[in-house]
Amino acid sequence: MSEKSEIEKLLIESSRLEGAQITDSELEILDKVIQDYSPEIVFLYQFREDQSEEQQIKTGRLHENRILGIILKFYLEGKKKITTGEVEQEYKRYFKEIARSTISTYLNMLKKESTLYKERDGRIVYYIFYEDPPIGIKPFWFTRIFCIVPSYFDRARFFANLYMDSKKYILQYINEYNSKDKEILIRNFKFITGLIILNILKNRSSKCILCQFSKREIYNKLEEIIQVAVKDRSDVLPEELLYEFIEKYAEIPIFNGISINSEYFEDKIAKDIFRCADLYKKDLDFQITVSLRRRDLRLKQKLALEKQDTDT
Repeated sequence: MSEKSEIEKLLIESSRLEGAQITDSELEILDKVIQDYSPEIVFLYQFREDQSEEQQIKTGRLHENRILGIILKFYLEGKKKITTGEVEQEYKRYFKEIARSTISTYLNMLKKESTLYKERDGRIVYYIFYEDPPIGIKPFWFTRIFCIVPSYFDRARFFANLYMDSKKYILQYINEYNSKDKEILIRNFKFITGLIILNILKNRSSKCILCQFSKREIYNKLEEIIQVAVKDRSDVLPEELLYEFIEKYAEIPIFNGISINSEYFEDKIAKDIFRCADLYKKDLDFQITVSLRRRDLRLKQKLALEKQDTDT
């Protein structure tokens, strides 16, 4: 077996481990969307294991990196004051669970280092960034401090909700814009939204490659696999749809993406996706036809690889 196949096999096996599975109810919706939209990357996209955790080295810095990433996720949502309990809930959503006392210890260490500061409201203690996270910094340096997994997965979850509610949004806007072809618009709405999600997952894996704690060769392979899924669904779409819309919504604002931190943005984004679903009907029809053929081919290849692994 080639080195490339060995890495892909390791990626599949690692992603099926209990510790790497998505079990949180809010993230299960993302898993359902991936199974529907891009089944060839099921069991792959959610991979989030780290070399340091596996080898039990630099775990203190790893915990700090993840905790700061969780606080960053809240920050991007417009919530700047975070409690220990909120960090604990988010930690076990994305990573292997650790004790609340451990989280509290690292929060206090980050406070002593002047990365965070405390604010009390009666018996409630909040932790807040001492300085706002930088915008426009190179991802290599950003990932030295912040784990970006929570921010990207939460962004993907946001669009997964839009995907599942596509019919609702089409019915909401179809009369307002005097559009027709409800079923085609629902199909196009879901296709655009799914493509945004794939790009979010690609962006996330490209940042994880840069993380000092990561299994880089596996994240490289993960990015390659997701990039193929993206290309299969985008290579004949107009550049203005891809670069002026889909890619901007697929990136977090720290790296010059569009902010989605309120209900107003949910309605605005759904409306923008509807407009693209209507405006680019012919382009999307051709792309979807091509994509379905490719998806079937990828699935056959994936099943053949898994069968080969089972037989050996």
